[in-house]
Amino acid sequence: MSPRTNFVLTAVVAVAGVLTTGFFWPPALYALGLVLPVVALGIHDMVQARHAILRNYPVVGHGRYLMEAFRPEINQYFVESNTSGRPFHREERSVAYQRAKDVRDTVAFGTERDVYAVGHEWMNHSLLAKEPPEEPPRVLIGGPECEQPYDSALMNIGAMSFGALSEAAIKALNRGAARGGFAHNTGEGGVSPYHLEAGGDLIWQLGTGYFGARDAEGSFCPKSFAETAQLPQVKMIEVKLSQGAKPGHGGILPAAKLTREIASIRGVPMGHDVISPPSHKAFSTPDGLLRFVAQLRELSGGKPVGFKLCVGKHREVFAICKAMLTTGILPDFITVDGAEGGTGAAPVEFANVLGTPLIDGLVFVHNALVGIGVRDRVKVIASGRVITGFDMAKRLALGADVVYSARGMMFALGCIQARRCNANDCPTGVATQNAGLMKGLQVADKATRVFNFQRNTVHAFSEILGATGLASPEQLRPWHLHRRVGPTKVQTYSEIYEYLLDGQLIEAPPASYARAWFAATADSFDPPDADRPTPYVRLAG
Repeated sequence: MSPRTNFVLTAVVAVAGVLTTGFFWPPALYALGLVLPVVALGIHDMVQARHAILRNYPVVGHGRYLMEAFRPEINQYFVESNTSGRPFHREERSVAYQRAKDVRDTVAFGTERDVYAVGHEWMNHSLLAKEPPEEPPRVLIGGPECEQPYDSALMNIGAMSFGALSEAAIKALNRGAARGGFAHNTGEGGVSPYHLEAGGDLIWQLGTGYFGARDAEGSFCPKSFAETAQLPQVKMIEVKLSQGAKPGHGGILPAAKLTREIASIRGVPMGHDVISPPSHKAFSTPDGLLRFVAQLRELSGGKPVGFKLCVGKHREVFAICKAMLTTGILPDFITVDGAEGGTGAAPVEFANVLGTPLIDGLVFVHNALVGIGVRDRVKVIASGRVITGFDMAKRLALGADVVYSARGMMFALGCIQARRCNANDCPTGVATQNAGLMKGLQVADKATRVFNFQRNTVHAFSEILGATGLASPEQLRPWHLHRRVGPTKVQTYSEIYEYLLDGQLIEAPPASYARAWFAATADSFDPPDADRPTPYVRLAG
């Protein structure tokens, strides 16, 4: 019986009790007729395992499900804006919940969006549509220098640290990943015992704080890194240069969420916010970054190593590309994070007005790698607001090989976007270190939902791919995506964005890329005169 039905039945019983006892029973029994159903419901809520809200807030938590009963009528009209300014429909969250619960996610009465509104996007189907494959395709990540390439799923769990998320949430994510054969990015908080418990594949993210691989002064420690990197569960290493939600700012773990266990794992003192440095100490130049990548690859035993960034100054990305050419060292992958990405804690200015949105950054990084002739040897991972199968298709068409989903996985865990991540009182037990609230999140149930969400979303992507007549994700191209850019004007993404030819940056960079390309140097992120303004000439008169 559903919680909503329980709530309705309890209300009916309570009303009936009031009416009956008011006429025939003494006051004590009158009160008992009201209290017993509520007590029974509360006990049921505390022992059931499917709903964290009800476990943490018995009886009163049913108010949420009562409000949900009205959502189908208002859902199509309600739009909430996010930090990037792109409309975010609640239907995306609803789809995530439905797919996580493995229930029907089809809709009635057709398209709910205004297909003539500027910004509407779609893909054209084919009369030669194909059946989706029984097993979704995978992507091999690892270049020529990689001795242990990783066979990656198309969708993996995006970076979320233990500390930002609870012990129970980390366990559920990793157990779901182990069951589904996809990878779990640890976030920059280090590899905890809860990441290892279920045996799911891990992508170890190494941030500027070097948590889990740092010495007493907070600098990178090769010995500590090697010990963890060579664990069989660790499949790839991702060096975090910047994060989309707060680019140019170190990670933030509020002191309210810092437990002694987390402090021990990270190697930090208690009682203070844990704020990572804004940049790395282990290197300070583009060629230094690539030598660091090569060092980590060797220390890990030849596992794929790459880096994650939110695109900022274009010349700095080009500087890394030039360093690839001069050193001959290539990362195995580059993760592109969008400025619209989520976070548990960020200064509002960093969340709203710094960094390049994902699509612009993704196209730029793809072009940079194509332009220097190495795109076939470096995989690209897209991170930022991947909820649906169409989100996957869009990012793969525009230049990605693989995607991360963090927000969608949080929905699968039961996140209701209470936006209390930084206050340690997340009502669902997902983003808190409060032991009482954490008990509401039942690991086995939420692990199944994580597994379901990834499986059903990848299947939805495969169905879209088949509907377009394509046999594999590698066939997706920017011209498969259409966007209404005016009331009567439609363009494909190959018309909206400029795409470079193989080696074009080396041979003859186009005017739109030339200034940043020629300003970049392999040995410095900030070469002399790179930002010197164009001479100002006052016109006569």
